[in-house]
Amino acid sequence: MRKKIILITGANGEIGHGLINALYNRGIKNILALDLHPISPSIESRILEGVIGNILDKRLLEQINSEYEVLAIYHLAALLSTRAEFSPQMAHEVNVTGTLNLLSLAVDQAKSQGKHVKFFFPSSIAVYGMGKDKDSAGAISEIEYCHPQTMYGCNKLYCENLGIYHANYYHRLADDFKPGHVDFRSIRFPGIISAVTVPTGGTSDFLPEMIHAAAQGDNYDCFVRKNTRMPFMVMPDAIEAILNLMDGDKSELSQHVYNITSFNPSAGEFAEKVNQFFPHTIIRNSINTKRQAIVDSWPANVDDSAACNDWKWSPTFDLNSAFKNYLIPQITKIYKK
Repeated sequence: MRKKIILITGANGEIGHGLINALYNRGIKNILALDLHPISPSIESRILEGVIGNILDKRLLEQINSEYEVLAIYHLAALLSTRAEFSPQMAHEVNVTGTLNLLSLAVDQAKSQGKHVKFFFPSSIAVYGMGKDKDSAGAISEIEYCHPQTMYGCNKLYCENLGIYHANYYHRLADDFKPGHVDFRSIRFPGIISAVTVPTGGTSDFLPEMIHAAAQGDNYDCFVRKNTRMPFMVMPDAIEAILNLMDGDKSELSQHVYNITSFNPSAGEFAEKVNQFFPHTIIRNSINTKRQAIVDSWPANVDDSAACNDWKWSPTFDLNSAFKNYLIPQITKIYKK
């Protein structure tokens, strides 16, 4: 008899760590964690099994398909935005072909189990391309301005549509066509700020980099203008959003892909907040025009009313409480060690 598991790809990443800890706290330990590298010791005891492997390895996925009954897939593995710009072909392989491989696994599992398999896909506000309308457009809905200007954004938008296809139209010309093998659910995340993990140089990392530098007693050269504005949230809210969406009754979900957000300060406003807690930190603006252009293509704010209505999305943290109750307590603890 096959073991019943939840598959998490990209398990060693920021979201992977948070998600595994959150599921463990719910009493869920039957997790098969897949990553390119050995599973981090900090989460190793909280999973059923760790697998070192690649989502492009079809033999590995066939082995998982034969040995396990996969109840849900959280597909977090990806080549992230900055690296994707330097290696667009590799980004397509990892982000698109890899996702297609996981969706195919979900279909096979659904057929063998006789029921749908839930599939979570983390998308991004990188799917948007604002042009000159950014400052005047207001909060952007899921169907507006979907003209990405980065390879990462193109990959994410295409994979959203691949997920919707597998949920509703897969093999639609077949005699035995039946929609619903894959219960595809996706969140377009804004920038995410974590107090626990160090920023990795992503295009949206100017705010996380700022507060981590300040907490270490360093000054910071911000690569965007002071008036640059885009939506953000903190990691605990991102994890809670994933859980809430996946818990939601399918009949109450009006769409497959949802915006969410918590706050959208300008870089200058965030810097002022950082200086309230770290007054000796000097924050300068040394504009990187290429990275600035990418951030300018993303919306200043998004409309998350669909998530609020369908699955009662509501962030725990606004900007003030994020600093007071999460960022400062956690980040100062880390750098005092």
